[in-house]
Amino acid sequence: MFRTPARLFRVLAIAEAITWTLLIGALIARAVGQSGVLVTAAGGIHGFVFLAYGATAVLLAFHQRWMPGVAIAAIVSAVIPYATIPVEIQLHRTGRLVGHWRLAETDDPRDRTWYDRTMRWLLRRPWVLALVLVAAVAAVFVVLLLVGPPGGR
Repeated sequence: MFRTPARLFRVLAIAEAITWTLLIGALIARAVGQSGVLVTAAGGIHGFVFLAYGATAVLLAFHQRWMPGVAIAAIVSAVIPYATIPVEIQLHRTGRLVGHWRLAETDDPRDRTWYDRTMRWLLRRPWVLALVLVAAVAAVFVVLLLVGPPGGR
């Protein structure tokens, strides 16, 4: 399913936009008198996918060697409803999502950095990478749940 960085990023960009729809729909439902539980559920789902998208953007920023501004734009796009879709399209058009996972070291001196070696090690072990990413996203998610929703309760 995620044989290329482009495919992984597209799936998360679309999922992030879909969860925006869930959250906005729940907010509208609450405004017209429905239970606030819908906002809690949709907000939790959106928050988790938001963090997963951010983690994916960071992973790809290192893997694809994006300039910091490109990485920041990709991450910030998740804050604006539906912005992940045009950002994904732009990254694809500009060739920033081209290529396969870099699993082997090349002659490029950048391949010898500690984070490139670590990334190759993790990419050759996708289950370990998935566990690390899910654990990191879950940890941030738990901290944010403990802090509470924006604007108080």
